[in-house]
Amino acid sequence: MTTLKAGDKAPEFSAKDQDGNAVKLSDYKGKKLVLFFYPKASTPGCTAEACNLRDNWEQFQKKGYGIVGVSADNQKRQQNFKNKYELPFPLLADEDKEVINAYGVWGPKKFMGKEYDGINRTTFIIDENGIIEEVIEKVKTKEHASQIL
Repeated sequence: MTTLKAGDKAPEFSAKDQDGNAVKLSDYKGKKLVLFFYPKASTPGCTAEACNLRDNWEQFQKKGYGIVGVSADNQKRQQNFKNKYELPFPLLADEDKEVINAYGVWGPKKFMGKEYDGINRTTFIIDENGIIEEVIEKVKTKEHASQIL
């Protein structure tokens, strides 16, 4: 799991979003950023989490937050997810896992008794200067916005 913690400098990243646009950490300089990693687009938990953030989008905007979602899904899958649920924030298609590995969220998981490697649902709150303010490892998918705000 992640070794990053509050007070650490957030790793710089650049990855393509659902439309093929490059999104970089530096794009958010001067803004707070909610960088959330989720296992797979359009699955129940990930949908609940993304929709909860979407439903609180205006609150995040008022407080000066940007939001970016990241998973290892391809662009098409991310695009379908974003369009289907009308998500107002970019979703990064990190198929080569560069961002995922930089933030240390890839690792062993258990599901229904089976162990496998995958993305551990984790959210990083990054301040205006690129410093991690908080790492949320126990994400409540239906109440994630309130965990952050």
